[in-house]
Amino acid sequence: MQYKPLILVSNDDGITSFGIRTLVEIMREIGEVIVVAPDSPQSGMGHAITIGYPLRLDETDIYGDIPAYECSGTPADCVKLAKHFVLKDRNPDLVVSGINHGSNSSISVLYSGTMSAAIEAALEGVPAIGFSLCDYSAKPDFSHIRQYVKQIALHVLHNPIPPGVALNVNFPAKSATPIKGIKLCRQAIAKWKEDFEVRLDPHGRRYFWINGRFINNDKNEETDEWALENNYISIVPCTFDLTHYEALKSINMNALIAEQPHKV
Repeated sequence: MQYKPLILVSNDDGITSFGIRTLVEIMREIGEVIVVAPDSPQSGMGHAITIGYPLRLDETDIYGDIPAYECSGTPADCVKLAKHFVLKDRNPDLVVSGINHGSNSSISVLYSGTMSAAIEAALEGVPAIGFSLCDYSAKPDFSHIRQYVKQIALHVLHNPIPPGVALNVNFPAKSATPIKGIKLCRQAIAKWKEDFEVRLDPHGRRYFWINGRFINNDKNEETDEWALENNYISIVPCTFDLTHYEALKSINMNALIAEQPHKV
């Protein structure tokens, strides 16, 4: 019998989202699928884990014959539980997260629960991909990207990526113009400029509603933002090591280090 790769599917929009349903459908064409995903939306959770409250994990038949579990925790919790409890002694060949409803390009990767699930898998030494579509609607049209999701997943299965790396894949929203292709990119140096709207609840207590504007002054054609603006699929290799290695060489701490007391 031909070996079928074991693929773990997770996300941050919740186990009932249209994006994860699409991803499960595509992955079952490739291999054996197991789903472990949040039981409610967890967007913007970043790499948070649950340490002060109990975690719940319940099996569900939402995907028919595909084993699926809904978790009360974060996307990172889902991958941890999948790897060490649900799969037990089995190692997945690939972890895929998404398909996120909305972009996770540029600085958004830091806030993204979708990418944190993928990066948690990379921490465990498992090849991982986070998929996102630049469409924030509840039921976006994924039809134009299905072939690319399958193609990218198969490529990673057959062409291993470096250990500790997760691919951040972002797709342009569907438009009248066909996707031009795929670009391997760097993350654009951009940020969100937050605005806080102050409101009062019925008891007269102040609360805040956050919104903002995305500011991108990095117009380099090597970036993910440029690729998406020009109707390309962007792929950015990401890792959990946040060390700035150039700064290790350039920052001079000699005076500070010399001031420290010497232990006898």
